[in-house]
Amino acid sequence: MKTALISVYKKDGILDFTKELVKRNFNIISTGGTYKHLKENGVEVNKVDELTGFPEILGGRVKTLNPIIFGGILADRENNSHAKDMSANNLPCIDLVVVNLYPFQETISKPGVTHTEAIEKIDIGGVSLIRAAAKNHKYVAILTNPEQYSDYLKEYDNDNNISGAALMRYSSEAFRIAAEYDIAISNYFKLLKGDSQPEFIHLKETRHLRYGENPHQYALLYKENFDEIFKVLHGKEISYNNLLDIEAALSIINEFRYDLPATVIVKHGNPCGIAVRENLTDSYTTAFETDTESPFGGIIIFNRNLDFKTSQEVDKLFTEIILAPEFEKDAFELLSKKKNRRLIEFRFFENKFDLKRITGGYLYQKKDNIVFNEKELKFVTVRKPDEAMLKDALFAFKVVKHTKSNAVVFVKDGRTLGIGGGQPSRVDSTKIAIMKSVQFGLNLKGSIVASDAFFPFADSIEVLSETGAECVIQPGGSVRDDEVIKAADKHNLVMIFTGIRHFKH
Repeated sequence: MKTALISVYKKDGILDFTKELVKRNFNIISTGGTYKHLKENGVEVNKVDELTGFPEILGGRVKTLNPIIFGGILADRENNSHAKDMSANNLPCIDLVVVNLYPFQETISKPGVTHTEAIEKIDIGGVSLIRAAAKNHKYVAILTNPEQYSDYLKEYDNDNNISGAALMRYSSEAFRIAAEYDIAISNYFKLLKGDSQPEFIHLKETRHLRYGENPHQYALLYKENFDEIFKVLHGKEISYNNLLDIEAALSIINEFRYDLPATVIVKHGNPCGIAVRENLTDSYTTAFETDTESPFGGIIIFNRNLDFKTSQEVDKLFTEIILAPEFEKDAFELLSKKKNRRLIEFRFFENKFDLKRITGGYLYQKKDNIVFNEKELKFVTVRKPDEAMLKDALFAFKVVKHTKSNAVVFVKDGRTLGIGGGQPSRVDSTKIAIMKSVQFGLNLKGSIVASDAFFPFADSIEVLSETGAECVIQPGGSVRDDEVIKAADKHNLVMIFTGIRHFKH
């Protein structure tokens, strides 16, 4: 007869699994809530304290931390000295340990959670059981996830034993779970002492991608909470480049989360059309007017549930991916007729940091999650902005923040008119934005211009003033600010300094 120790916080699937173990002649021992759950449902189970002769104490903080339990798990079955110790102390061999941990991460993510509540969700016995069983994986199977139950039973049914490969697989997963748990606790304590820099970053699981940026490059997606944010409803597998565009699209739409209905169109990581309107259909058609060529094969994201009327307009264009908080039934049925188009529901989420691999190390930085502080705006020209200008200036700075540097964006009335970015010269980005607006018949007269960084020379001001633009918003901070301001005054432009730069490489 084999012995299984079962101590789980989350009871999903545990009842059926334990019943199957009993059928296979396992002796079951268990603790507290798990014991009660199994016993009440007719499973023959023994309490841990019946085996150890020592009761649960300290309100359940100490249940399994006992030499009888850990001796039964850690014993090397081929070591004569261990065998003598087991016999002398009448210790049973434990062949299977089934554990999942207190929900520490879920607890600290709840609004208003107290430090005391968080501390009580730090599992001690569970982690110890996991590490002990995983260490002795040659003889002991450790299951830490309900998804492993069926796999274990299948393996066991082969020859009433478990293969070494399966035991190693369970052990590897167990150490991963324990490491992730400790990392979460470590980062929590760092935050408590005011240190926002995580000591460790743990990625939960991987998914193979078809390839990387190019077909000859191998690629994986390492997930953190990806499946909690995105739900793929329809379409072929998401690629590496799709994921980069999705990240860009989500970052931009987060800026308009609480605005009127907004649409963002992204291609190759850059916005190519953004608009905010009274209804979603108008926001989409207006965003599309910014550039009617680039969106082909791009990504569209909405800050509202996608309705049927808007979906009819969207369906006229081939796009790789459409994202919305939710798809109305008729909209989904229409858009899913194209089998290669991905339809993805998402929830709003803001990352707190960026991590990038470089040769020899990693670059870590806090995420750029601000636009500017309105109280710190400086109106540096003779002409001052009116309320409508300030509203569009905010819109423009949100857009330019997410356009690759050097970036210059023209907007008016809550919509983009011209976007130029990714150039080594700011004047070149300005010229590209103007060229695009001309190409698609958009009038820049009365527009607001945003720049992600300061204008190093007055040449860009001279160029954009010829378009009829009336306001420029930029960080300021150049040694030639006075020269730039004089150029703005010369052309009767409003100029606003934010003091915030938004380089995006």
